[in-house]
Amino acid sequence: QVQLVESGGGLVQAGGSLRLSCAASGLTFRWSDMGWFRQAPGKEREFVATINWSGGVTDYADSVKGRFTVSRNNIKNTVYLQMNSLKPEDTAVYYCAATDRQVGRTRLDYDYWGQGTQVTVSS
Repeated sequence: QVQLVESGGGLVQAGGSLRLSCAASGLTFRWSDMGWFRQAPGKEREFVATINWSGGVTDYADSVKGRFTVSRNNIKNTVYLQMNSLKPEDTAVYYCAATDRQVGRTRLDYDYWGQGTQVTVSS
């Protein structure tokens, strides 16, 4: 059974930083492309970042480019999202997702999802 468990969320002031982690089990992590999405209250879940199986290819939403960095450790079966210069509009539940297919920017590109971790940025 595939499990993705996010951690690292919390409350931070605008301009601050957080690092999210997503620990994966039940899948061949080193072959899986990974993604981060977020969902704010009353809004659709949106793409944040992706990283391919090797870590050599990454992609970011324009809204986070230059502030967020996605990375992975295939020994620890964990993917990370380093979030710097946080803004109140970054407030959302953040989800990690995994796919054995080619990584993409839509929810349909992913087969497995975590339960999410709350990030709240105060102004």
